[in-house]
Amino acid sequence: MNFLKTGGRRIRVESNRVTDTQLDKEPSQERKGKEKPDFTRLLDLYRFVKPYKLQFAGAMIALVIASASLLLIGQAIRLLLDHGFSAGSENLNQYFLGLMVVVVGLAFASFARYYLVSWIGERVISDIRSAVFSHILKLNPAFFEMTRTGEVLSRLTTDTTLIQTVIGSSVSVALRNILSFVGGLALLIYTSPKLAGMVLLVVPFIVLPIIVFGRKVRKLSTVNQDSIARVSSTADETLRAIQTSQAYTHEELDRKTFSESVEESFRIAIKRIRARAWLTAIVILLVFGAIDFVLWSGATDVVNGKMSPGTLGSFVFYAIVVAGSMGSLSEIWGELQRAAGASERLMELLNQKPQITAPENPQVVGTKLVSGIAFKNVGFHYPTRENLPALEEFTLDIAPGETVALVGPSGAGKTTVFQLLLRFYDPQSGHIEINGVDIAKASPTEVRALTGLVPQDPVIFADTARNNILYGRPDATEAEVIEAAKSAAAMDFIEQLPHGLDTQFGERGITLSGGQKQRIAIARAILRDPQILLLDEATSALDAESEHAVQGALVNLMKGRTTLVIAHRLATVLSADRIIVIDNGKIVAQGTHEELMQEDSLYAKLAKLQFDTGREALAVS
Repeated sequence: MNFLKTGGRRIRVESNRVTDTQLDKEPSQERKGKEKPDFTRLLDLYRFVKPYKLQFAGAMIALVIASASLLLIGQAIRLLLDHGFSAGSENLNQYFLGLMVVVVGLAFASFARYYLVSWIGERVISDIRSAVFSHILKLNPAFFEMTRTGEVLSRLTTDTTLIQTVIGSSVSVALRNILSFVGGLALLIYTSPKLAGMVLLVVPFIVLPIIVFGRKVRKLSTVNQDSIARVSSTADETLRAIQTSQAYTHEELDRKTFSESVEESFRIAIKRIRARAWLTAIVILLVFGAIDFVLWSGATDVVNGKMSPGTLGSFVFYAIVVAGSMGSLSEIWGELQRAAGASERLMELLNQKPQITAPENPQVVGTKLVSGIAFKNVGFHYPTRENLPALEEFTLDIAPGETVALVGPSGAGKTTVFQLLLRFYDPQSGHIEINGVDIAKASPTEVRALTGLVPQDPVIFADTARNNILYGRPDATEAEVIEAAKSAAAMDFIEQLPHGLDTQFGERGITLSGGQKQRIAIARAILRDPQILLLDEATSALDAESEHAVQGALVNLMKGRTTLVIAHRLATVLSADRIIVIDNGKIVAQGTHEELMQEDSLYAKLAKLQFDTGREALAVS
């Protein structure tokens, strides 16, 4: 069971099974098969930056001004040393004033650069998170069978935070250092071609370890993010089942499993950190070693009168700028590599294609059920169980207003009927019609708008009682909410809550009993006022008194509606117009309760063995 959050509310996407996958353990096959140059992955983010071209242009202008101001300081130093400190110089104040003007320009340009780049970073990451979450909501349950929720949440939080750091800071710093490096190098050559040539001889030895270690950092960063996702998944799964964990005294094993995941993540992180540390150390050694050698040569020229002190001073300044830029770029390279890995994981998620989509020209189903529902020779298997059919040659016609009960052993395919009717999946063969329209040719939203679902395991959001009921129809009035709660026999216990309809239910409705959760879910369905009512043993968690009250509400709700009931209790079955017995994905019998009980059928056996209210009713029949 997977939980996602939108608009202050949580949406739970239910699937038949959630399995661990290769995606949780190592880079996916898609990643392996599409190796791009490292930074082209970051270019995938351009579409999110594109709407803010003006802000980006402003940041680039400020960046250029800041870099130019920094480089002008070197020229100011040369003038000061060569002319400002000369005996009898009258221009000392002007030189210092000029230097101050350059510093002020540098300060204001740096402010503008930092503000604009940070704004773009925050804005883009907000857009990315919204885009990823919006896309996730389009994915059908088959995706969640193959991907753990913790993996998705890790990408939505941890990966986006990495990218936020890069867009809001590292890219700006990288561009600034590139400009400083290029400008500083040009001025080094202008100031002293001889000394600059010595510096350039060292550059290949600096670039080589950056490339080698950078690739290693990127690979380790991707693996590190995958390991963090597994930590998140493990914690998410355990905390959602905390009562079960404690009831089975499983805490110690859960701690051990989580600790192992954390330690694995730590070991991978240390490898990444070691690679980045070596990268930084090697670059510093080479860069400052080269500077030491170059300064020695320059100082010798000054002593011998071949170079002025101002020229050497400005050369030293530019050498420091170039060296600092190279050192910063070596560190930022590692961050950009990590962001490239995070971007790859996010784009992988955004590139997931929803299997259930509306056609370009969807057929209109309508807002009323006029012609009924028809399953026509439907065959279906779940993505994780390709060799095990869930439904096979399944044909069933349901008339408008008819109440049909689906019975059969566990795993027979009853819930699959609901899943296909809600178009969470498309069948591999055959098709399903509503009002004579193949639902695969209609908009999924229009199809689902006709239905109201009450699952066996009720979905309660961490919100107020009112908003939980309003989830069925957000535009309903207060009076309609109260009427729905009364019809579901929920108003009595709601009125006893500390704040009535404004009472917060807590995570997954942990403050409610099973019966109270079920009544809230029924109230939600009643408020929705659907054409097709889907009841997955809607009264299974209720006590006898509540069940009697809710059964009365459901009978009223079912009048004039087409209702499909997954039933395990005989009391539910008795009120059905027709009972469909399903086994191994096929219809093996159908008829009324009395007709089926007269046969030596699977239904009769189920009634005798499983229906917990069946003994008295069986005696009557």
